[in-house]
Amino acid sequence: MTLTRSLRVVTLNIHKGLSHFNRRMVIHELREGLRELDPDFVFLQEVQGLNQRYAMRFATCPTEPQHEFLADGQWQHAYGRNAVYDGHHGNAVLSRFPFLSFENEDVSDHRYERRGLLHCVVAVPGWRRNLHLVCVHLSLHERGRKRQLEAISGRLEELASRGLPIIIAGDFNDWRHRATAILERRLGMTEVSVAHHGRALPTFPSMLPLLRLDRIYVRGFKIAASRVHRGRPWSMLSDHLAVSAELERP
Repeated sequence: MTLTRSLRVVTLNIHKGLSHFNRRMVIHELREGLRELDPDFVFLQEVQGLNQRYAMRFATCPTEPQHEFLADGQWQHAYGRNAVYDGHHGNAVLSRFPFLSFENEDVSDHRYERRGLLHCVVAVPGWRRNLHLVCVHLSLHERGRKRQLEAISGRLEELASRGLPIIIAGDFNDWRHRATAILERRLGMTEVSVAHHGRALPTFPSMLPLLRLDRIYVRGFKIAASRVHRGRPWSMLSDHLAVSAELERP
């Protein structure tokens, strides 16, 4: 069995597959963009699992859930449904490697803002230890974010103490950048932009990024590269920009 030593990871809040101001469906362009980046893992937020109104409004709306459409045989997929109405949306992880398990934990701070953390366990070829992936989209409110970060830390502390490799990625809604200190202290995580560029890079809004909301935290990896994908096509595919990282296993 060939040992996989390097991984490419991408995170993006896809804004339910819609462009700025919900003017058009861009899910097809987004799928092409992800294919060009060719990541091993994709962490997605605001993924539409079901919305019949979209199907009536947009002629190009896929008939299958967005995570299945984006995976398209290139990746396996796991989906965590969070917000439920006449449809539903949540977080998703796309993986080049097999899922051993996945679980969506409800970490909502109140009933008007449904949030979950999608925890996936993946078997990477040649690794003696399984890789743990956590996709998050945290609260807009600081009190809620703090509770959610505590929930993430509590769930993963025992795994971190055993030295297992972990990647946490998503939309942290953390413009004051307080998540980094918590995840560093509790789990020994490193944020890829800070490690590679010396600072977190802005990702929102995508046309003129000012806020550093979208991040990738890792444990058990060397960070070979990190990038925020500015400009076209990415600035047109969501209100957030995609973040990617090249990781190497020691």
